[in-house]
Amino acid sequence: MITLHHLENSRSMRILWLLEELGVEYQLITSLRDPKTMLGPEEQTRVHPSGGWPVIEDGGVTLAESGAITEYLLAKVGDEKWRPGPDSPHYTDYLYWLHFAESTLQPFSFMSLVFSRMPQSAPGLIRPILNKASKAVHQNFILPRSERYLGLADAHLAENEFFAGDHPTGADVMMIFTLETSLSRFPNAKRYGHVLRYVRAIQARPAYQKALAVGGRYDYAPI
Repeated sequence: MITLHHLENSRSMRILWLLEELGVEYQLITSLRDPKTMLGPEEQTRVHPSGGWPVIEDGGVTLAESGAITEYLLAKVGDEKWRPGPDSPHYTDYLYWLHFAESTLQPFSFMSLVFSRMPQSAPGLIRPILNKASKAVHQNFILPRSERYLGLADAHLAENEFFAGDHPTGADVMMIFTLETSLSRFPNAKRYGHVLRYVRAIQARPAYQKALAVGGRYDYAPI
């Protein structure tokens, strides 16, 4: 049986959703965030040296990184609907959006979170300076790039129900958290109507609702 090490309110919701969609029997071990630091327990390094989530255990395999876990699960128990092969017309879209999620859009969503919190944790004397610098970085660097990338996703979803065809794939597993956090953190993100429609459609799926029910706190649903 697969064991999923899951952190509440995190990207490991992707894997929980995927397991529910695939109908795979699994054991769920959920960790809670520290209410002050918002970090997960340091003891996670005993599961995987990275100390991060998600992690799956499957027999003798222990695997971290949500993208790697998605590909592993789909290679093992998924079918071609979830994992288009090289002969599929959706193959290049599958590859592109699968990797776009964490390598292109998610870093800017994360930077937005970091820079918004940075002034709050600074000593009082330098807080105004950091606040001004944080706003400048957000306005001049983070926001323009996030809007460019959200625009790419929106344009693609204007012509496609999912990111790689007419059925969810691993690309959707990876993109959903990235779009949810972007809609939460960027003030103007909800003007991307096709992205908004897509996220709401994913969140309405029965398997996604089951994942929400068992996964603990998750601040990014419903949109």
